[in-house]
Amino acid sequence: MKRIEVKLSIPVVSPLLDVIKQLAGDLGSMPAVPAALPAVDPELKEAWTAELLTSQQADVTVLLSLFGEDFFTDGVVYFDPGNAEPIARACSAVRLRVRERYLKPLGDEALEAGEVDLGKLPEPVRKAFMCYLFLATIQELIIQHLDESIIES
Repeated sequence: MKRIEVKLSIPVVSPLLDVIKQLAGDLGSMPAVPAALPAVDPELKEAWTAELLTSQQADVTVLLSLFGEDFFTDGVVYFDPGNAEPIARACSAVRLRVRERYLKPLGDEALEAGEVDLGKLPEPVRKAFMCYLFLATIQELIIQHLDESIIES
């Protein structure tokens, strides 16, 4: 994967970052996907969950680092082999949490097809839906430009 430079609209992205930041702390204390482990040793489950949370929070930190001071100066974010995978994972985690917290009533089919009437949504749900789409776009961009060696690993 080569370095990808993407110019974004700061006024459009800024409110979406509020949604991500709002959920970031939550993702440090609760997995995006509930653990579906069979009956295992409680210590093993606790250790597995702790490691998952640490990794999940680290990924979200990498995602948020895209939107630092430089972003608010020029509106540009960069994806490269060093940050692509953590960002893609963070996007998934945040999208799952957005879906669970704000978008569940809309239904999975409508979300995946993008068939949602934005005009009928209350402001917080509209902003959450736009964040959901924004993160999906980031994931698609990363996947489209992944080097085959990364996919095979």
